[in-house]
Amino acid sequence: MAAAAAAAVGGQQPSQPELPASGLALDKAATAAHLKAALSRPDNRAGAEELQALLERVLSAERPLAAAAGGEEAAAAGGGGGPGAAEEEALEWCKCLLAGGGGYDEFCAAVRAYDPAALCGLVWTANFVAYRCRTCGISPCMSLCAECFHQGDHTGHDFNMFRSQAGGACDCGDSNVMRESGFCKRHQIKSSSNIPCVPKDLLMMSEFVLPRFIFCLIQYLREGYNEPAADVPSEKDLNKVLQLLEPQISFLEDLTKMGGAMRSVLTQVLTNQQNYKDLTSGHGENACAKKSHEKYLIALKSSGLTYPEDKLVYGMQEPSAGTSTLAVQGFAGAAGTLGQVDSSDEDDQDGSQGLGKRKRVKLSSGTKDQSIMDVLKHKSFLEELLFWTIKYEFPQKMVTFLLNMLPDQEYKVAFTKTFVQHYAFIMKTLKKSHESDTMSNRIVHISVQLFSNEELARQVTEECQLLDIMVTVLLYMMESCLIKSELQDEENSLHVVVNCGEALLKNNTYWPLVSDFINILSHQSVAKRFLEDHGLLVTWMNFVSFFQGMNLNKRELNEHVEFESQTYYAAFAAELEACAQPMWGLLSHCKVRETQEYTRNVVRYCLEALQDWFDAINFVDEPAPNQVTFHLPLHRYYAMFLSKAVKCQELDLDSVLPDQEMLMKLMIHPLQIQASLAEIHSNMWVRNGLQIKGQAMTYVQSHFCNSMIDPDIYLLQVCASRLDPDYFISSVFERFKVVDLLTMASQHQNTVLDAEHERSMLEGALTFLVILLSLRLHLGMSDDEILRAEMVAQLCMNDRTHSSLLDLIPENPNPKSGIIPGSYSFESVLSAVADFKAPVFEPGGSMQQGMYTPKAEVWDREFDPVMVILRTVYRRDVQSAMDRYTAFLKQSGKFPGNPWPPYKKRTSLHPSYKGLMRLLHCKTLHIVVFTLLYKILMDHQNLSEHVLCMVLYLIELGLENSAEEESDEENSGTAQVFSLVAERRKKFQEIINRSSSEANQVVRPKTSNKWSAPGSAPQLTTAILEIKESILSLLIKLHHKLSGKQNSYYPPWLDDMEILIQPEIPKYSHGDGITAVERILLKAALQSRMNKRIIEEICRKVTPPVPPKKITAAEKKTLDKEERRQKARERQQKLLAEFASRQKSFMETAMDVDSPESDIPMEITTAEPQVSEAVYDCVICGQSGPSSEDRPTGLVVLLQASSVLGQCRDNVEPKKLPITEEEQIYPWDTCAAVHDVRLSLLQRYFKDSSCLLAVSIGWEGGVYVQTCGHTLHIDCHKSYMESLRNDQVLQGFSVDKGEFTCPLCRQFANSVLPCYPGSNVENNLWQRPSNRSIQDLIKEVEELQGRPGAFPSETNLSKEMESVMKDIKNTTQKKYRDYSKTPGSPDNDFLFMYSVARTNLELELIHRGGNLCSGGASTAGKRSCLNQLFHVLALHMRLYSIDSEYNPWRKLTQLEEMNSLLGNEEQQPEVPILYHDVTSLLLIQILMMPQPLRKDHFTCIVKVLFTLLYTQALAALSVKCNEEDRSAWKHVGALKKNTCDAEKSYEVLLSFLISELSKGKLYHEEGTQECAMVSPIAWSPESMEKYLQDFCLPFLRITSLLQHHLFGEDLPSCQEEEEFSVLASCLGLLPTFYQTEHPFISASCLDWPVPAFDIITQWCFEIKSFTERHAEQGKALLIQESRWKLPHLLQLPENYNTIFQYYHRKTCSVCTKVPKDPAVCLVCGTFVCLKGLCCKQQSYCECVLHSQNCGAGTGIFLLINASVIIIIRGHRFCLWGSVYLDAHGEEDRDLRRGKPLYICKERYKVLEQQWISHTFDHINKRWGPHYNGL
Repeated sequence: MAAAAAAAVGGQQPSQPELPASGLALDKAATAAHLKAALSRPDNRAGAEELQALLERVLSAERPLAAAAGGEEAAAAGGGGGPGAAEEEALEWCKCLLAGGGGYDEFCAAVRAYDPAALCGLVWTANFVAYRCRTCGISPCMSLCAECFHQGDHTGHDFNMFRSQAGGACDCGDSNVMRESGFCKRHQIKSSSNIPCVPKDLLMMSEFVLPRFIFCLIQYLREGYNEPAADVPSEKDLNKVLQLLEPQISFLEDLTKMGGAMRSVLTQVLTNQQNYKDLTSGHGENACAKKSHEKYLIALKSSGLTYPEDKLVYGMQEPSAGTSTLAVQGFAGAAGTLGQVDSSDEDDQDGSQGLGKRKRVKLSSGTKDQSIMDVLKHKSFLEELLFWTIKYEFPQKMVTFLLNMLPDQEYKVAFTKTFVQHYAFIMKTLKKSHESDTMSNRIVHISVQLFSNEELARQVTEECQLLDIMVTVLLYMMESCLIKSELQDEENSLHVVVNCGEALLKNNTYWPLVSDFINILSHQSVAKRFLEDHGLLVTWMNFVSFFQGMNLNKRELNEHVEFESQTYYAAFAAELEACAQPMWGLLSHCKVRETQEYTRNVVRYCLEALQDWFDAINFVDEPAPNQVTFHLPLHRYYAMFLSKAVKCQELDLDSVLPDQEMLMKLMIHPLQIQASLAEIHSNMWVRNGLQIKGQAMTYVQSHFCNSMIDPDIYLLQVCASRLDPDYFISSVFERFKVVDLLTMASQHQNTVLDAEHERSMLEGALTFLVILLSLRLHLGMSDDEILRAEMVAQLCMNDRTHSSLLDLIPENPNPKSGIIPGSYSFESVLSAVADFKAPVFEPGGSMQQGMYTPKAEVWDREFDPVMVILRTVYRRDVQSAMDRYTAFLKQSGKFPGNPWPPYKKRTSLHPSYKGLMRLLHCKTLHIVVFTLLYKILMDHQNLSEHVLCMVLYLIELGLENSAEEESDEENSGTAQVFSLVAERRKKFQEIINRSSSEANQVVRPKTSNKWSAPGSAPQLTTAILEIKESILSLLIKLHHKLSGKQNSYYPPWLDDMEILIQPEIPKYSHGDGITAVERILLKAALQSRMNKRIIEEICRKVTPPVPPKKITAAEKKTLDKEERRQKARERQQKLLAEFASRQKSFMETAMDVDSPESDIPMEITTAEPQVSEAVYDCVICGQSGPSSEDRPTGLVVLLQASSVLGQCRDNVEPKKLPITEEEQIYPWDTCAAVHDVRLSLLQRYFKDSSCLLAVSIGWEGGVYVQTCGHTLHIDCHKSYMESLRNDQVLQGFSVDKGEFTCPLCRQFANSVLPCYPGSNVENNLWQRPSNRSIQDLIKEVEELQGRPGAFPSETNLSKEMESVMKDIKNTTQKKYRDYSKTPGSPDNDFLFMYSVARTNLELELIHRGGNLCSGGASTAGKRSCLNQLFHVLALHMRLYSIDSEYNPWRKLTQLEEMNSLLGNEEQQPEVPILYHDVTSLLLIQILMMPQPLRKDHFTCIVKVLFTLLYTQALAALSVKCNEEDRSAWKHVGALKKNTCDAEKSYEVLLSFLISELSKGKLYHEEGTQECAMVSPIAWSPESMEKYLQDFCLPFLRITSLLQHHLFGEDLPSCQEEEEFSVLASCLGLLPTFYQTEHPFISASCLDWPVPAFDIITQWCFEIKSFTERHAEQGKALLIQESRWKLPHLLQLPENYNTIFQYYHRKTCSVCTKVPKDPAVCLVCGTFVCLKGLCCKQQSYCECVLHSQNCGAGTGIFLLINASVIIIIRGHRFCLWGSVYLDAHGEEDRDLRRGKPLYICKERYKVLEQQWISHTFDHINKRWGPHYNGL
């Protein structure tokens, strides 16, 4: 369907001829200019008509109509230039007309100049990154765009960055929402004054054109909308229409961005009622308009809305006196109209109509007016636009347009009123929507902008009945999903509750409406109106009562339930969001005395609703058994308002309490929940599945507890303080079903409980009483004390991070309440009670976070087990707190044993609740306490230490809160136990009789006989006769029993009267049961003289020992079973602990990567000289033995390709991660790049095969071999791999690629390196120094190299050697192996093999810190496999013999005839020996020798090569200095040439070299480019000596390492400045008699095999011919950069935000889009798309590809949006963690909290260390395959 079919050409006025396109454009401009002129005249009627006609034509909606009517075919047939052409045409016309003939862009700029914007108002959609500053915000919803945030000053504020969920808008400049101090620079100035007035003619055309344009848009929306057929969702049709309208809406959006001037024109257009009436009424002759109007009316009707003209019944007049009848009729009407829309609604409606009749009438009389729900009248474009926006389910573009207009104040008010007017319609559409999530987000996106503004909210509340509308709409919404409540009286219940299984609740569809409601209640002026309006309160309590008793649980007694329903999530969410949060919102306005009236209102209607509820469920006095609901919002409203009244408003509690009967009813259900919690934890509900445990946990969980369990307990405390204490206590024990246990008899049967549950239920009952009596959260604690208590409880359970503390401490859910996270009081309390433990870094350990741990004095004085029990979700946390407490006491030496929970003094009670303490002094409780003490003393079963602990706690509470009468009466009259329950009945009946006479009939008669005495009477009487004890005497005997000694208790005051004077004695504050008893007796003695006397008397009587009880067999059995279980548990714990510690100690020795101390040296080099062969242990079969040809042993190794070496740079300044466009990283100065350039330069001018011997490769993609040091038989390994292959367990590695974990230490590995069979002793023979001359040795070396190496016969060993060589080759990619010009040449393999050795030596050097000063056999040495690797490489290298002609050895050691040097000119020459890389030559020479190598041959090779190296150093030096220096040196050296040790003097050699080299053209062309190479420093002898030493050092280091590995010699440690001389003497280059007094000269190490000057001449001659032609290149090749700095990762900025702001909006250089998941490589700084399909190449995503190119398979990426580092290693990846932590030392993965993050240097060091040491695979445990999708 075309969206603006301009039937312009040949439309209704055929007079105009068609114009060619170019002409048309001119014509548009001309027409526009002409019209503008016409309109500017004073009498502009003609112009206006002409313009109208033109617009009619251009914006006519004829064609799309046809398309809509005739379906798609008509459109296809009748679409002239396709629909697109016509629309664009129309838009072009509009732009031209607006600009009035000028250019559109100039017009835009002109309008922008008049923008008085003091508001930012930038609108964003979901996933946009914005900021929220709590310090500057007035409304909690305040948000800023990044630009305004960074331009404002928020240093030290409590702000965070967040990803928008629903979209939002920037509030900068709006002083209703945020404080002006936080405005950014652009929006600080109120600039309206100095902006000039808008010239009238600028926007004149807009005022004429825009109404038509918007009307046109509305017509399309009307056209496009078809009511969805029966059940088919018509989203795609709607989307089609919207796509066509895209350009139009975008055009409007662009207009809004032109600034204030244009917005005010748009506002006029949108709100002008006359315009709307003229254009849309559907009167008039235009058929098209009529039709359009009809469609509009149909749409209204089908939405269940009426157009006011049709039904005058619902005019806006207030309903008459007979409101209720009218309202009821209205409800029926609503049901009817809704029925047309949605069939499912209709059924519900009928169902609920019958069962909720009575309820409904009542409910309706509260609602003000039916018209709220189904009358809509549109009077302006804005209103109809919003209507269609809702109809089309809030398309994003429309929402953005409507929001972009908000900076215009007039529009804001009009739009808010329109929004409110459509509120009910929004709810209906939302309920039907299939995409309710998206739609909810869009709704809130709009409403949060409107309702966060208090001024606006107040205005709308007053003028548009906002509160009525909201409450009514919510009520209606919930009415659609009500079901009959089954609580209490299933048959006759009249109560209805929401059905938590309905989509409405399950999907949280109601949240947009509820969140709006909470938002407006946060404004004081609005909340006040709500609290004053009785009708609203009644309606609201009705709404809340829908949730009262929802999600009822019935205990399954026989089978396990088949299907566990998960509806409880929905139920808890609904109570929290729909009931509790509005409640907290209201409570926040009831803080002062003046607001007493509000509280009285709420309490009054709350009690009425509760009374109704009790009536509806037919509740009398006994709750139905085996039922529990956790949802009692009405009780909680009542409780919280009571608490507020007493705490803040100084109301008299009794004035708001109901009568006793009501209190008795009120306490039943909350008490039922407490008993059910104990039942659930005793596994009595186990057949209901796990979900019931989930409910019990959610009920106490930190986000819910202060809206659920806290109010419940408070309500019980209120009831307890006002009801008869004996009644209350007996009710508790009856609810917990343990009344029968409280008899004195040794046996009893419990009618309601199984024996196995008795003990835990008794514990539950006592624990509940302790909590009830000692909790002071609502009974007198101040907010700060509460916060402190909560914090201490959480910290005692475990050390916590800052963010988890914020999360765990229940805060008042209403954001305006004061305890905002991060608020002042939070931080100050935290620093008072806890110490910060900064994260520790053990290498290889887990990444720790910064933690807070309780201070010592907190454990000492504030640890409160009661609070901990109340707040634990998991029972194990209580144990954890006790364990930590025990550890503290042991550590501080306060108590060595197993302590009992300490008794903590409580804050004093608020006077209103003093009655609570009567519980402690009532007879019933004394009887219970006495009975239990007696039973514990007599060792009855079923009583645990926990019971005793709680009993003593209650006694102590009683002593602390002494009542008027003494608490020590002799309780021998225990006969009261019989009547315990009977008495409770009596009390209840008395109260009921007193209160009303009719209530009598309600009491069921059967109750009286139900409660006969439990157990048989005679037994009990005998029991009573025996007991002659008082509580005090029982306590003293208990003390004897606990301590296991006779007469152990001796009153302390007999020795020291002081004790009675200052009772607070630290000695008694921590300890076990004995201490507790002593403390209690002391307190009792303090209470009264009488107690003191009794205690002394009891102690004087020598108590006879308690007779050992005769335990019956059955009892013994159960007891033993318990004990045995306990013991088994302890044994198991012990075993586990021991196992763990053994495992730990093993892991430490075997796995520790960075600490050499604990390493086990490998068994390869055994020390005893008499053993002739090395012995290896196989870690699979456990046998020891040598490695042999047919059963070889191998080392477990991990082969990995590495480019770490290639990342070395030669400058000291570390590279930084680029964070601006200017900073870019160029990889020219990396080691890899320099070596590549050198090789390609050599390959340009010299023979390929010779080039490949002159360098090493492997700087990038070199193969690194590392081992854990464990060995195994290769055949054992094969069977191990087989078993892994058949093992179906999901492993973190791929067995097919040969990966496995070492069977002993579980280190990751992927190959086995065979150990060469050989003895240790022969090493010793080879190592003896020989006295032969160097000339002889040189000859021997040459002969040995000349022998062709035959591959040993086909043994198992040789096969393994071949296969491991294959593995090594396959470890790296082909491009890192093949450098030859002729593919597959053997030289390539040769180069690759000796380069592997080079890579491993160089990497070991880096691991040692780049030098060998530390000496010693470092960690790497102990676990090095270089020796074995060398054997494998040598074996393969010997297969290639170098033609003896080309063997560099001869060039080094023999003089040749000059003419042979000239060679023939045709072919490319060999690489001159001075261009060879000496270290490569060393490896070639040594690997070409038969193994094992003799020490003197090794030394010989080193000496010869050192002469070459030294000559290269001199040559490089000569090129580096300038002409004058050169001639000076030449001269000096020439003088000394004939001295005795001329060959060992660098001056002589340098001068000779210069004279030889200058024969070529090497030093000529001292041109401009030469200056770059010349170093400006003046060369002193010292600096020259240093240069020469630095040039030679890398070679000496590698050689020393090699010697260390081949011959097992230790490396000496030394100072850095003497490293050269120490290594030289270690290698045998320095003569032993060398004196070290005078300064050391490197030349003294030279030992020329042939006369120095001759061989130098020969070497220089090779260069001469080359430099004559290519002097530049010749020079470049001579200067070899050999001093590389250690490799480092990029340096990161201090603050994460700098990275985030630059990269999260940066476009990818490959696909030029902004990636969804941007990442940046920390090795080279490349920006990549993580998981981006846009940059995928041959099924590899960009990160994986980059990891192969940059790190040969290892990639380290920082994920920008998550602040986390991800490691890619080959085909696996792992999340490493973050190197950025917040101020509290915590990671913020995915930037959820959005707090500022700072670099943690230690973590980054650890990361870098793991990268350099190649230990990612060993240290990080959680690897997964990435399938190339990263």
